[in-house]
Amino acid sequence: MQLFHKPDIIEFYFRGILIQEPVTAITDIFITITCWYIFLRLKPYHNNALAYRLFRYFFFMMGLATLLGGIFGHAFSYAVGYNLKLPGWICSMVAVMLAERSSIVHARPLMKKQVGEFFSVLNIVELLTLVTAVSITVNFFFVEAHAFYGLLIVFGSFELYIFRKTGDEGSRWLLYSVCVSALAACVHIGYFSIHRWFNYLDLAHCLMCVSAFLLYQGVTRMSIHQAQNGSATG
Repeated sequence: MQLFHKPDIIEFYFRGILIQEPVTAITDIFITITCWYIFLRLKPYHNNALAYRLFRYFFFMMGLATLLGGIFGHAFSYAVGYNLKLPGWICSMVAVMLAERSSIVHARPLMKKQVGEFFSVLNIVELLTLVTAVSITVNFFFVEAHAFYGLLIVFGSFELYIFRKTGDEGSRWLLYSVCVSALAACVHIGYFSIHRWFNYLDLAHCLMCVSAFLLYQGVTRMSIHQAQNGSATG
């Protein structure tokens, strides 16, 4: 099997029921279990700072997105139709927005008030624009573009800014998570498939689980910073 080649869709029958891309559906559900486990583990932080709460709901929404994706986007896509990929896609875009916003909130005390407000507004405008685009076109490209921009550029840049400014240990771990997410994106874009039964999607999903645990380590370690002169806390 070629490593950098998009493999054919695998079909598998279980008790007479056709399941497409079974390993991909299972690894999607692994992400769901990972994210919802972390969501529950973060419960003690629920009444804490806003950045913690936003991260917590990121895990919930990403878990929901991959559950819907595994069932409707892969296993039973042939039965429900292509358009039912949309709910999972939109949930993942909301999850990315929450991750972006959590890093913006995390960084706002360290920057000028106007800068924090600008990125807070841009965060919502970006989500609404791209959700509208993906809803009209039903094109996964907009989901990928949003994830790349949101997680690798916005989230990564803000956490790097915080780390360089304060040496926040939580931001260090969050940046580790960004690096693994970038590796998962490269696997996905390059169709790096080990085997027809364990293709580029499955490998990317496993890396996403690793990234989620690194993100969890970062959330539990990150500091809530005090506002500096000329900056704002909220």
